[in-house]
Amino acid sequence: MENSNIKEIAQKLGINEHQIEKVLELTNEGNTIPFIARYRKEMTGNLDEVQIKTIIDLDKSMTTLAERKVAVLAKIEEQGKMTPELQRAIAEADKLADVEELYLPYKEKRRTKATIAREAGLFPLARLILQNKPSLEVEAASYTNEAFPSTDKALSGAVDILVEAFSEDNKLRSWVYNDIWSYSFIVSKLKDESADENKTFQIYYDFSEKVNDIQGYRILALNRGEKLDILKVGFEHNVEKMLRFMGARFKGKNVYIDKVINQTIKKKIVPAMERRIRTELTEKAEDGAIGLFSENLRNLLLVSPLKGRVVLGFDPAFRTGAKLAVVDQTGKLMTTQVIYPVPPASRVKIEQSKVDLAELIRTFGVEIIAIGNGTASRESEAFVAEVLKDFPQVSYVIVNESGASVYSASELARHEFPDLTVEKRSAISIARRLQDPLAELVKIDPKSIGVGQYQHDVSQKKLADNLDFVVDTVVNQVGVNVNTASPALLSHVSGLNKTISENIVKYREENGRIHSREEIKKVPRLGAKAFEQAAGFLRIPNAENILDNTGVHPESYKAVEKLLGLLDIVELDDSAKAKLLAINLEEMAEQLQLGQETLKDIIADLLKPGRDSRDEFEAPVLRQDVLDISDLEIGQKLEGTVRNVVDFGAFVDIGLHDDGLVHISQMSNSFVKHPSQVVSVGDVVTVWVSKIDKERGKINLSLVDLRELN
Repeated sequence: MENSNIKEIAQKLGINEHQIEKVLELTNEGNTIPFIARYRKEMTGNLDEVQIKTIIDLDKSMTTLAERKVAVLAKIEEQGKMTPELQRAIAEADKLADVEELYLPYKEKRRTKATIAREAGLFPLARLILQNKPSLEVEAASYTNEAFPSTDKALSGAVDILVEAFSEDNKLRSWVYNDIWSYSFIVSKLKDESADENKTFQIYYDFSEKVNDIQGYRILALNRGEKLDILKVGFEHNVEKMLRFMGARFKGKNVYIDKVINQTIKKKIVPAMERRIRTELTEKAEDGAIGLFSENLRNLLLVSPLKGRVVLGFDPAFRTGAKLAVVDQTGKLMTTQVIYPVPPASRVKIEQSKVDLAELIRTFGVEIIAIGNGTASRESEAFVAEVLKDFPQVSYVIVNESGASVYSASELARHEFPDLTVEKRSAISIARRLQDPLAELVKIDPKSIGVGQYQHDVSQKKLADNLDFVVDTVVNQVGVNVNTASPALLSHVSGLNKTISENIVKYREENGRIHSREEIKKVPRLGAKAFEQAAGFLRIPNAENILDNTGVHPESYKAVEKLLGLLDIVELDDSAKAKLLAINLEEMAEQLQLGQETLKDIIADLLKPGRDSRDEFEAPVLRQDVLDISDLEIGQKLEGTVRNVVDFGAFVDIGLHDDGLVHISQMSNSFVKHPSQVVSVGDVVTVWVSKIDKERGKINLSLVDLRELN
């Protein structure tokens, strides 16, 4: 690892070189990001997971760039064409694309028209064109041959040589590139209206925006519209300005120089720079979309669980009936049933469904009904609200069922519930994701969870890598009950993989409950390194050693015992907590030979052993009566849950079939750069109805009391 790499990362991120060195050192030793962030704070200077990942990613990309520079320099050296100026330019390039631009003139090419012209001896004629010699047609006669039998063809070949040479001129390409970024427009026109039945891309039928102003979500929309053959996307440039810029290089001009200028700009450089800029715009837009998706996913996974409740999962459908599943307080399946609560079912079947649902509520002590928000959700909600009039102690929640069908058809679901239909598994998933969103959502491909924007239009590898990082980070921040966690949840724990996770579950099944962290070492294939990385994130409620149900790592147990001895603490009662809060961190850390940050975390865990960090977040909004679009009025005040945050606003569940949109302009009386500055997925918010479109079932909402806006 070169020192210059560390220096450059430090400059880019504004982080101390020593911190970066330690992060890379710890990573090379096989430590995971969650482990480094939680248990090596003193070594990294308290860097969080995102900062650590950024350092690692930057190191990888800079290494890739450095390796490419070495390869390019070697290839140019082989040709004997290296100059000090070129060597310096390649060394200073900070993008792969810039390195490739500098390498372009020296790159081995496929056979071109210019290659053929050079082989036929037309290079001297090309030089005569540049020298603006008179009577070029006469001069060209002496260059005719079998490949170029006429003066016109010879001059045309000479022009091809010049066009290729100028089109590889880095300074000219760089000027055109910067001009497009600064002054050109990206435009789109309607190509095929019949391909856009729902008029999704209507605002792009005749669209124009400056390249350096266009927002990422518009780029992704244009890309999708183009891919679907609905839109024709292109650029508008000041081409005359570009031609004048190139023309200023020539002292005199002739018709052939004009051809060279026109072809170089219009046919070579401009199309090449358009492709590069479209790629860069797309990459930037993808990074923005992936970043937003990652933040939404993180907030969704951290939604407060509704623990200790008996939940009935309700997967709605019209023709095939609603699938119900009751799970106990721990998520264990108690029963499943199919009812026919909505048309086209007969009145008799609907009435019987009311009886069946009421019987399930009474028999199993159901406390909350979780209704999936898919097909027939609206009608099912009305049905449930009607039944609950006789059960005032029971509430219902509309649950975003995105991905439930993906899970229910998966190998994992088949393994969990081999004897159940796909639909019944889906009902179980809906119930459990209310009880513990994190434990259930980790079973689903994050892309299917439905909190993204254009997630199918971005680099799928980059998206998967980022979403997996988010899931890993959240799982380890929250901690995992080693005795109840599924293999899917365990596999996201630092240091564990699919095989070890399955072995933990198998060990539980064969040996019963795991009683201590020490016992985890008996799990097959779970070696010393895996234990070191995972132990602090695995929780054991009701363990003999209370520390086994905290985030305190076993490597610190002796220090904690010493701490409790020094403070004369036998039990973690109120007086013990008062003693812990009163200690002098600096002095105690020195006595225990611990870092202050580590000691802070230990004290936090001792103050609230077994705490769930998600409890600090807001719980879902519970409902007992249905809301219809016809019940709404402009200015009406409602409470809702943020379901998705996008670049132009946020979608809020207010109890209707479809979420209402709070546009970014309706989020505050002051300027809002991005909706994520104001709301996050899972937030419970107060909104006011600003617009109602009954025909399309669309609702616009405001986070600002409409009376304040008037």
